[in-house]
Amino acid sequence: MQKAYLILENGTIFEGKSFGAQGEAIGELVFNTGMVGYLETLTDPTYNGQIVVQTFPLVGNYGVIPTDFESDHPQVKAYIVRDWCQEPSNFRCEGNLDTFLKQNNVVGLYDIDTRALTKIIRENGVMNGKIVTEGSGFGLDDLKNYKIVDAVKNTTSSEIKTYTPEGEVKRNICLYDFGAVGNLVDELIKRDCSVTVVPAYTKAESVMEQAPDGIVLSYGPGDPADNVEIVEELKKLVEKKVPMFAVGLGHQLLALANGGETEKLKYGHRGSNQPSTQLSTGKVYVTSQNHGYVVVNDSIKGKADISFINTNDGTCEGLKYKDIPAFSVQFTIDTSGGPLDTSFMFDEFVGMIDANN
Repeated sequence: MQKAYLILENGTIFEGKSFGAQGEAIGELVFNTGMVGYLETLTDPTYNGQIVVQTFPLVGNYGVIPTDFESDHPQVKAYIVRDWCQEPSNFRCEGNLDTFLKQNNVVGLYDIDTRALTKIIRENGVMNGKIVTEGSGFGLDDLKNYKIVDAVKNTTSSEIKTYTPEGEVKRNICLYDFGAVGNLVDELIKRDCSVTVVPAYTKAESVMEQAPDGIVLSYGPGDPADNVEIVEELKKLVEKKVPMFAVGLGHQLLALANGGETEKLKYGHRGSNQPSTQLSTGKVYVTSQNHGYVVVNDSIKGKADISFINTNDGTCEGLKYKDIPAFSVQFTIDTSGGPLDTSFMFDEFVGMIDANN
């Protein structure tokens, strides 16, 4: 295998070996703590523009399984692991990780000390990284100037799509697509909802013409504050007082539309084992999360109450609004990371809709 190097923004260099596609890659360096779910990580649009480091040492042991994808292709800029499995074993396996990365032109790096790398990110915060192959230069200018731009624009759908349940349609939902939405649609359909998925930049007037019973704001990548145009449209929808449910980036955008503020975390919450405390019950849910920004605690005080906090650092992970029928959470709710299922929130949402009608 060809030698390759990871260069950090602070000048630290790791020597490793190349796998997947060969070449250079520059991105925001983040780590994911999940022991499984590498396919979901690779194809998750919320990783747009980022180089992902897996903290679990062995990746690829169950191969490539397309039905586990979060989108139809990898979204990461590059992928770093301690070791990858060349002979995967799973009855659903349809290929190996190395071939998959090559086919999708994703640069990979392995055989480096991912534990040491993760410690650097934890101590210094998220930073830019650059992967180069042996013989390339180690210039830092382009590395320091890198910034993720147009993240939502690069991941949202380009057309309107409608999905309906097999039985009776009891509610019509409009779902704003800021990134991956597949499982959100499935969960709503299970609850007798017709779901119309619209692109991220759809005007509020167009949404209201559909006469939705409820509006869902999906997960998505990037800095929420960059989405000024989207926030302005959400402000108009908030005034209509249609029941709203927001997750991930949608949670942050809804807060901004209500006068809240967001800020960047030092190294983000990424992985399938992030604890989140529900303040009303004291229960701790083990959740799947992938975000680098949060709503500033109490920045929306007076308009919403915090409903969930991250158990580790106390940051806001849920809001329940006072004057509008709306609530939101930061974490993934259509998959369960622990013994307590969070999909009950879909039931709360449809209950809110029924009570509003």
